[in-house]
Amino acid sequence: MSTTSLERPAGRPRVRPPAPGRAARTRRWLVGWAFVAPAVALFLLMGAYTIAGGFLLSFARWNGFTPEWRWVGLGNYADLLYADPSLAADLRRAAANTAWVMVVTPLLTVAVALPLAVMLNSVTRLRGVLRSVYFLPYVTTGIAVYYAWRYVLAPDGAINLLLGSLGLGSLRQPQGFLGDPGTALPTLIVILVWSSVPVATLLYLSGLQAIDRSLVEAARIDGAGSRQVLSRVIWPLLRPITVAIVLLGVRDALHGFQLFLIATNGGPGGHTDVLGLMAYRLAFMKGLAPSLGHASALGWLLFAGAVLLTLANARLLRRVR
Repeated sequence: MSTTSLERPAGRPRVRPPAPGRAARTRRWLVGWAFVAPAVALFLLMGAYTIAGGFLLSFARWNGFTPEWRWVGLGNYADLLYADPSLAADLRRAAANTAWVMVVTPLLTVAVALPLAVMLNSVTRLRGVLRSVYFLPYVTTGIAVYYAWRYVLAPDGAINLLLGSLGLGSLRQPQGFLGDPGTALPTLIVILVWSSVPVATLLYLSGLQAIDRSLVEAARIDGAGSRQVLSRVIWPLLRPITVAIVLLGVRDALHGFQLFLIATNGGPGGHTDVLGLMAYRLAFMKGLAPSLGHASALGWLLFAGAVLLTLANARLLRRVR
């Protein structure tokens, strides 16, 4: 049969399906809303309501038990920033510790993850097994891992025992690595880097596998060594991924507090106190007199910082591209 015999004869009008009536459209609309209504209701209850309530609470004083709130306007924000000497001092100390974590953790993550990804990308055998091994810290339950780290870093933990057995007793910490003010925060930063390297490595590995091999081969033909190929060819192409990894690290440092709560609870002497932990402590760890208004105000200050970082991230990505 020829192709022309299958075509619509000339002059015959195109037959269109009849448009659904109003009743059919209404039924379809109701069925669609019936499917999404539970999700919308859950979002309104757990999302919009709690966000609005938390925002209003930042302008009030409430301990979680009395039936009414006492409105103070911007008093909670003023107490955190300058009005209350104890809260302001705690905020400045926590902000300084958070800044250290925000800067050092992403930099160390990039410094460890990029060479690791380059090494994995050059491996031809057992690449999948090695990828799974390096990704294991990320999929392990965080709370259990943090408790394990606390036992390892204790005064009689594995690290001190290993240093003693290797003849490096001078490096041992009698109070434990988490009990010494000089080593507590750097130790927690190392743990954060250890937990964030797997995702960064996989992101870099996916970026390396997406690079055109002809670019690397052309650079090698021109006489570039491995270090020059990494710094002049591969690194510029991985800048967008690097920006994403850095912003992920900054986000985790700004809002994360689980490790600091479990490992040190802000100690010793507040040397590991961070903003997220301070907000949690104000809301839930002040006994019968929690300061939910101050905690909510601090949470919204953190939200404002996250928004500014997001805008900076968007601008950096546009500039990198």
